[in-house]
Amino acid sequence: MSVDYVIADPVIASVAARAAIDTAGVVRLEPGLRGLVTAWTRAARQRWKGLDPAPADGVRVRTTDGRVTVEIDLVTASADQAAAVGRAVQRAVGRFVTEQTGLVVDEVSVSIMDIENR
Repeated sequence: MSVDYVIADPVIASVAARAAIDTAGVVRLEPGLRGLVTAWTRAARQRWKGLDPAPADGVRVRTTDGRVTVEIDLVTASADQAAAVGRAVQRAVGRFVTEQTGLVVDEVSVSIMDIENR
């Protein structure tokens, strides 16, 4: 007997957001205009279903055939090299999403939206 399960993209996005924000050098996730529209739509759909929206601003997820693509928009601290923070986020998100969901992460794209003096 096989048991199939589906993990919704908003859940994966929330897991990815948690991994990204916990990475050293990340100040915050930054949704940008497209991310704001996506987050608003997701939150409205979850509230309509009676659920509390999972925090995932700045994260977009696409799942195809059980493989996951994650896009993250974030702000880094000026004390850290932005490229190094981006690579660390890619590794952390890929590892954490796989650990928490069992799904294969094909790609994690990181966009540095701003660098803040900290």
